[in-house]
Amino acid sequence: MSKAIGMIEFKTVATGITAADAMVKTSEVELVEAQAVCPGKYIAIVSGDLSAVKAAVDAACTQYETQLIDSMVLGNPHESIFPAIYGATHVEDISALGIIETYDVAAIIEAADAAAKTAIVELIELRIAKGMCGKSYMLLTGEVSAVSAAIDRAKTVVGPKGMYLDSSVIAHPDKKIAASIL
Repeated sequence: MSKAIGMIEFKTVATGITAADAMVKTSEVELVEAQAVCPGKYIAIVSGDLSAVKAAVDAACTQYETQLIDSMVLGNPHESIFPAIYGATHVEDISALGIIETYDVAAIIEAADAAAKTAIVELIELRIAKGMCGKSYMLLTGEVSAVSAAIDRAKTVVGPKGMYLDSSVIAHPDKKIAASIL
């Protein structure tokens, strides 16, 4: 059985909390994060064995489908996702800076996983809907070609869901910009 993470995002706080409760009652999962995010939406992230995470996410999505914005399940997520979510990533230097922005939280987590598994890059931060009116973004660094490949792959993952908003790759960003990010 493999380690996995799953996430739900709901339109309302009341439904989100109720759905998160259903998730942890459905199967043996750890509630990693559950909170209200801008603009009054609710997210819950769980981890555990892939089958348990899938069962928990499926239960919440099925029971509360009318209020669901998005959801996702990732088997074997890249190990750098959680430090990036919590702002605990330590990056010394930014060679190239990749930025991708999405309309929701699930899409940015899927984009980050795809990007980190595509090329040798470091996730700097995943900003998940806090202070963003529900949008989310990711910052990553590495060599220019690796960052470009990672951003391109991330766009192909979130594009079909209609959640892709914008992206950019900056080769050798100015030290003032780098300092403001780190």
